[in-house]
Formats: sequence, structure tokens, C-alpha cells
Amino acid sequence: MRQNPSFTLASDEGVKRLVREHPWATIVSMTDASGLVASHYPVLLDEDADGIVLLTHVGKPDDLVHELGRHEVLVIVQGPHGYVSPGWYDANPAVPTWNFVTAHLHGTPELLDADENLRVLEALVDHFEDAMPEPRRMRGTLANSEYADRIATGTVGLRIPITRFVAKNKMSQNRPDETVDRIIAELEGAGPYASPPLAAEMRRTHEALRAARR
Repeated sequence: MRQNPSFTLASDEGVKRLVREHPWATIVSMTDASGLVASHYPVLLDEDADGIVLLTHVGKPDDLVHELGRHEVLVIVQGPHGYVSPGWYDANPAVPTWNFVTAHLHGTPELLDADENLRVLEALVDHFEDAMPEPRRMRGTLANSEYADRIATGTVGLRIPITRFVAKNKMSQNRPDETVDRIIAELEGAGPYASPPLAAEMRRTHEALRAARR
């Protein structure tokens, strides 16, 4: 990903927030047998680890297809994104753009044993079920526990310590405040490119920038 100093997301905490809020990731491997391979899975942060460490699982045989544990993988996490029309700027000539926040994370996966894998699966289910009015746990009853144990054998748990990353938060930081406010208003509106999540991300970015200028 081509980097631009105006849009660099350089902090571990900024990347961690992106993962927490947008945990659906793309895992990309360059394999000996099949060349480039990509799969999509939910990820969690290991909140007790130093640095950025991802926890996830893959369904068999993705572990073999990706040759997991044998080489580095690229994990892509994507946040809000959307089209920005030059008509939202001013009367001057301009080109359209695309605002987005994304991170490219690199690390070599560690394959977990069966007990660790089950703990990661339970953590993933709990993470998403916690928001439900009546959460369904993997091992809430004996029947659930037996089912969970059976299903878990078809998966492989992963711990991915991130050794390096490139992250970008492109939210019109190169535009004056009045233009940014117009873009946010359009994104919050009812037009064909409205995107409240992108508007919220832009607002968060520019509130921090404006606070730093005071």
C-alpha cells in the first residue's frame, strides 16, 4: 500500500481500535503449492499481549491450503470507506477520491493446540454474542458442549504476532475545515453516496486534528 505522510496511521493503539471495531479480516498467503491464497475470517486482539497479536481460527483444510505456520501472512483489516465527490468541495476544478481506513498487518501464524483452539472459538462466539439479548454460548449446556467439541475438530486456531504493519487513515486531512464539514454533511445525508459510518470516522479524525491545533 502506497503511504502518504498526511494519512499515515502509525500507532499501535490506532490499529488496535480498527481491529476491535472491524474484526472481519482477509488473510493472504504466498504459498509454495498454490501461489497467492486469500481467506476471510473474524479476528480478535489478544488484549493481554504486548504489541499487536491477533487470535482467530480457520476451517480445515484452509490451514493446509495457506501452509500456515510455514511463512508470513498478510492480514488486511478494512474500516469505513466511501466515494467522495468533487462536487462536495468548492467551485474549483478537482477530482473525486475515496476515503478509507485500512491496515496491512504482517506476521507468522502460530498454530494452537486443541484446548487453545477451543478457547479462541469460545472467545470469538462470546465477543459477538455479548451484544445479543439472549447470548448463545458455545458450551452453555452439556448438549452445547458436546456439539462445540465436535465442531472445534474441524478448525485450527491461530495466534498471529504482528511484526510490522502499514496502516492508512485517509479522511480528507488535506482539505480545509469548511470542505471537510461539507463532506461530512453529505455523507450523513440521503444522497447516493451517503455513509454515516464514514462520516463518523471523518468526524473523529478531524476533531482530534482540530484539538491538536488549539
